[in-house]
Amino acid sequence: MRVTRIFAAVALGLASSLSLAADPDQVIRQSLQSIQPDLPIEAIAESQMPGLYQIQLKGGRQLYASGDGQFLLQGYLFQIKDGQAVNLTELHETKEIAKEINSIPAKEMVIFAAKQPKTHITVFTDTDCGYCQKLHSEVAELNRLGVDVRYVAFPRQGLQSKVYTEMVSVWCAKDPHAAMTQAKLRQPVAEAKCDNPVAKQYALGQTIGVSGTPAIVLANGKLIPGYQPAAQLAKLALEAN
Repeated sequence: MRVTRIFAAVALGLASSLSLAADPDQVIRQSLQSIQPDLPIEAIAESQMPGLYQIQLKGGRQLYASGDGQFLLQGYLFQIKDGQAVNLTELHETKEIAKEINSIPAKEMVIFAAKQPKTHITVFTDTDCGYCQKLHSEVAELNRLGVDVRYVAFPRQGLQSKVYTEMVSVWCAKDPHAAMTQAKLRQPVAEAKCDNPVAKQYALGQTIGVSGTPAIVLANGKLIPGYQPAAQLAKLALEAN
């Protein structure tokens, strides 16, 4: 009787193991969550490379893992196609980032619109950032070239910083465009408070991989870290449209 029970227990254990082995989604989730319980996993599926699984994180970023969850990769996956190396990771990430960015309501951004818009860029900005100020000085030229400049907030020093308070004041100003320009010129902005998206946009930036400012997202979701001169940025923006 005892032997029968032992065999039954072993059989049950094997069945459970086989069940887990047959479901890489659960195996990979358990493996990753054992080291980071709050990892924002949205989906797991087999990648274009046989045997390698793609882990979709919230905000568009990706990881890769073996089906048994024992091996983890962070980086780009390329496919050689027609003599060209296609960056599959970047293609997927830009698509997901574009989806996130395009879900931001226009009323929650400070938009400097072109008279004859051909495309747009979305800029994660910090009013105290030198290169953000330099980029802002070229907004008129970007507008002339047909590029809408859509600002979202990214106070680099966090939600307890002085610049966070300043950016809330910009978003809550009666004229956010004038307040943005004042702040970028290092002129004082009248303190103002209201329901605002600054903290939400800061969190979104962190989710999609923004670590510094300006961080520029093109219409197709491609993320460009850092300042680019107006002519060069307009060219990139128009090509991405």
